[in-house]
Amino acid sequence: MGAELSAMQNAQANGQLSMKTSSVRASQSQVLAFHSSARWRAHFEASKATAKLDVAQEFGVQAMPTFILIKKGRVIDKVTGVKKEELQKKIEKHRAYYNYA
Repeated sequence: MGAELSAMQNAQANGQLSMKTSSVRASQSQVLAFHSSARWRAHFEASKATAKLDVAQEFGVQAMPTFILIKKGRVIDKVTGVKKEELQKKIEKHRAYYNYA
């Protein structure tokens, strides 16, 4: 397993492997061996970036900032851009609606 991980890291460093592909392959194993804290940090940071992209794709985020209001596991509203007043109104609207529902 360590050899496979090293091979993936070398391929990634040479631009032959995308970060998402390496994360998928590495996550198939229960245990990952890292021989330095620097490699662990690099893997951890890459995993965080991949997770953020996955969440953004799941909710259809195409611009930053995007605020998605979720209640009981359902998307109830969305605000894209820096629109403080609009965001505040939607939060208050949904808070009032769900408090009485």
